[in-house]
Amino acid sequence: MKTKILIIVENLPVPFDTRVWKEALALQNNGYEVFVICPQGKNFEKKHECIKGVNIFRHPMPQEGHKTNGYLVEYAAAFFWEFFLSWKIFLKHDFKVIQGCNPPDNIFMIALMFKIFGVKYIFDHHDANPELFLAKFGHKNILYYSQVLLEKMTFRFSDAIMSTNETYKKIAITRGRKSPEDVFVVRNGPDSEKFKPVNPLPELKHGKKFLVGYVGTISVQEGLDILLEVALLIKKTGRRDIHFTCVGGGPGLKEVEEMKSQMEIDDMFNFTGRIPDKELLEILSTADVCVNPDSPNGMNDISTMIKIMEYMALSKPIVQFDLKEGRYSAQDAALYAQNNNIKDFAEKILWLVDHPEERKTMGISGRKRVEEKLAWKYSIPGLLAAYRRVGAQI
Repeated sequence: MKTKILIIVENLPVPFDTRVWKEALALQNNGYEVFVICPQGKNFEKKHECIKGVNIFRHPMPQEGHKTNGYLVEYAAAFFWEFFLSWKIFLKHDFKVIQGCNPPDNIFMIALMFKIFGVKYIFDHHDANPELFLAKFGHKNILYYSQVLLEKMTFRFSDAIMSTNETYKKIAITRGRKSPEDVFVVRNGPDSEKFKPVNPLPELKHGKKFLVGYVGTISVQEGLDILLEVALLIKKTGRRDIHFTCVGGGPGLKEVEEMKSQMEIDDMFNFTGRIPDKELLEILSTADVCVNPDSPNGMNDISTMIKIMEYMALSKPIVQFDLKEGRYSAQDAALYAQNNNIKDFAEKILWLVDHPEERKTMGISGRKRVEEKLAWKYSIPGLLAAYRRVGAQI
């Protein structure tokens, strides 16, 4: 009989959450029976469906918040549904492991109720929430210290930790006081067999010679306001041959759309919102340069951004700020602007668009690094090791 496991994720629907979906498929393909609880979202409204053997249970969520009260309502609603659905699944299927994927750091409270039945808890550490809070709100208050406490309690009651990089592993060992034997690095790399370049489409350049591409969540800490300033600065230099396309949705999309219009750069900048993977690959494959404008802050400095490896998988040169984990991921595939220096960021984009041979060399370097080091297949052993650590044998 297959060992049954439950994955709980609050941030995004599955399979839209590509990390969680890759984890679920890897576990399913390696002999586990996988159940997932996640929110509903655009194009993922079904309350229950089975995809490739993975049973997915989705629950309703209030509108995505970007202020403190909005987050509290969102977390409370999610917690109610996670509580209800986890018991529903347990009573019927008797799972042996819960994997909680943050944010937020309150999923351990669901797992605590099942520990009396011998159920183990694996914490899949996506975001460092104290740093994330500061990146979003910029100050410490009672809610910040609640994030510190929840993180501490999460580590305390976890039987194993899956960290997205070595920096997060160090947090689990030092701040979380976990034994190194209980912490496993499971990086969020692209599937290099599926995430491949497609033929570029010149019409996606909006009549311009060059296209700069971005993919990611549109929210406060992602630095889209910085990218708008970069585009404006490029426009002021007299360049009219560059277009920027940003793929993705999020709570900050409306705000940056308004900023774009106010800055009068609609003629060189567009946001697509969330689009199918086919369209995403077409845009990024057409792009001459890809960018990661993540704001230099404590959160972004220690976090691994999947968009960097996705750009690399498509052989695209990158411009980003000089952040610790961003540099570790991209290495020679990126140019690194001085932190918070918008002029330097713009100049590096201009240098790349004007140097095609260097773009090609950087792109080849990035693709090679993904194929040899950062692709998802290299993370699967760590994922399976975490499950073996808690006694979940295949």
